[in-house]
Parts: sequence; C-alpha cells; structure tokens
Amino acid sequence: MEALPHFSNAGWAVAIVAALCIGFTKAGFGGFGVVAGLLMAQILPPKESTGAVLPMLLAADLMAIWSYHRHVSWRDFWKLLPTTFIGLISGWALMSRIPGASFGHVLGWMILGMMGLVIWQRFDQRILSRVIHHPTLVSISGFLAGITTMMANAGGPAMSFYLLGKRFDKMAFVGTCAWFFFVTNMTKIPLSWSLGLISKSSLHLNFVLIPAVAVGMITGQVMLGRIPQQPFEWLVILMATGSALKLIAG
Repeated sequence: MEALPHFSNAGWAVAIVAALCIGFTKAGFGGFGVVAGLLMAQILPPKESTGAVLPMLLAADLMAIWSYHRHVSWRDFWKLLPTTFIGLISGWALMSRIPGASFGHVLGWMILGMMGLVIWQRFDQRILSRVIHHPTLVSISGFLAGITTMMANAGGPAMSFYLLGKRFDKMAFVGTCAWFFFVTNMTKIPLSWSLGLISKSSLHLNFVLIPAVAVGMITGQVMLGRIPQQPFEWLVILMATGSALKLIAG
C-alpha cells in the first residue's frame, strides 16, 4: 500500500465519492460518470486522472454486464463500433500532443460541450426527429463517443444522444451501454498505458476504491426503479457543468 497516492482526508473523501459515482453511472444514471472524472481531476493532475478512473470504469462495466446482459441491442452495438474505434485512436493521438498543464482546460471544454449537447436535446426534441434517420448519425455518434471517452472518460452524452433518439427503453439503454463501454474501455487500457496514464500507484488506488464502485452500482440499481430519473439527471447535468467551468477557470 506504500504505492498509494498521498491524499488528505478531504482528498480521500473526493476519491470515494468519485468511485460511488462510477457505480451510479453504470446502473443507469449516465451523467455521474462525467462527475466522477471531474472529481478525480480535482485530486490528481487532469490528464493522469483519466487513467486512474479507467480501471474502475472497467470493473463497473463488468458489474453492469452481469446485471443487464439480457437487455442489449446488438444491431446498434455493431453499427456504432467502427467509427468509435476511429474516435478512440484520434483521442489517443491528441492526448499525446496536449501539454499536461493545458489538459484541464481541454477536459473542461469537452465536458461543457457534451453537456450543451444533452441540454439542447432536452429542450428541443425536434433535433431528434430531424436527424434520427440520417445515415451519418450513427457514424458521428460513434466517433464523438470514441474521442470523448478516450480523452475525458465522457462518452456517455454522445451515446445518450443516439440511444435516446432511437427511443430505447430504460433497460435496453443500460444494457447496450454496458457492453459498448466495456469494449471501448478494454481498448483504452493499452492506449492509456502507452501514454503513461496508468501506473502502479493508480492501480493500487483502483484496488482500494473498487468496493465503493460496487456500493454505488448496487445503490444505483435500487434507485433506478424508485426515483424519477429526469430530476436526478438534471442535478447531474448541473454538477457536471459547474465542475467543467471550474476546470476551465483553473
């Protein structure tokens, strides 16, 4: 355990809340994944925080697959993958060229852009009816999901835009996202390793925080059936937007 990062008590509290948020997001409350990444960027350098979050996301993906494996749209899953992989490689190439001191600002602007997309979709439903049958929608959504999940672990908004437009029910939405992000996060492991974003210290941190991820997952599953999702997601949007603005402001 000597390889663990040296956090203050407040830092450990932030890390535990971030791990709980990862569990929440894989239980169906997608915006909490963005919040988790932003919280970790408060206690670790922004670029390194993306690698620290990744193994916890992968563990939560496995939990979600176990819970929702019967609820998957394999047709949409396979359609999204080709441009998603292009987005992943593009994000990997960009990350190696962005200085660490500037990455917090880049991360903040990317999250803010994704939150803007989600808010636009909620206020103007006409956008879905206009683009949902366009042949390039799946390609654009896959690419955006790939590049944002690689650079900021924030592929959820792009996936939400596509799957909500397809009018997936709640269970199909969660099940398809579980398999999609399991595959993309597995792909990101060697890419993040090559950038030095995953280290012995970050893996020790993941090991300590995985129980909190499991608690978040179980709690989220219970809440998914009991709490109206729309007000809950608006709270997440506000939290993510505020955190993104904080990163931009430095």
